[in-house]
Amino acid sequence: MLNIGWFSTGRDEAARQLLQAVQDKIHRGDINGKISFVFSNREPGEAKESDLFFELVQSYNIPLLGLSHQKFKTAAEEQEWRIKYDKEVNKKIEPFAPDLCVLAGYMLIVSEELCQKYDMINLHPAPPGGPTGSWQEVIWTLIQIKADTAGAMIHLATPELDRGPVISYCLFSIKGELFAEYWRKDDKDMLFRLIRQHELAREFPLIILTLQALSRGEVGIKDRRVIDAQGKLISGYDISSKIDEEVKKNLR
Repeated sequence: MLNIGWFSTGRDEAARQLLQAVQDKIHRGDINGKISFVFSNREPGEAKESDLFFELVQSYNIPLLGLSHQKFKTAAEEQEWRIKYDKEVNKKIEPFAPDLCVLAGYMLIVSEELCQKYDMINLHPAPPGGPTGSWQEVIWTLIQIKADTAGAMIHLATPELDRGPVISYCLFSIKGELFAEYWRKDDKDMLFRLIRQHELAREFPLIILTLQALSRGEVGIKDRRVIDAQGKLISGYDISSKIDEEVKKNLR
């Protein structure tokens, strides 16, 4: 059984929806694992949305760990607070010995110390080797370079933002029938909206199917490298076809 640590700021409805979706799959047995704790860089009373997220966590009887980075930053020396903060985070999560930590809307960059100690996975809304940055920056770059494909990937978190060994990914064409008219018209705003719509529809299925694959041994992490079911090194598990099926179901 996969022992999962869940990291989230809990800043919006999507954070709650993702936790609900994963918990549902665990309850059904689709993911052979459990979320042993949820860590947030906010504490109760800091924000309404986070408080709603905390209520959801507690409804599942999952241990909730919190450490306000804002309060910590105020109390610590400016140049050293991030290092000290993650040392305190480690003290909180270490007793749970997670096999895997999921960064699910966690709005802090994780320090090198935590990245090296734990296998921490993150979603980035671009294909492997694609643009870095926010989802907005990624999409505008794809449009600017007239890319053929967009996608999303789950990768191991490293101190280098949006890089790290790719665990799984999905791709979709942005040059097909749905997009052709807007490329022809050079309607960048409509292209932006369409690409975001199709990428967003794949985010939850990608996270869920990746956790499912990891829990079943279809893909694994060994010495911070990604391996297949036979233990061979791979450059990422392509689950585009599975994701496409999930997207079709959701659109019906």
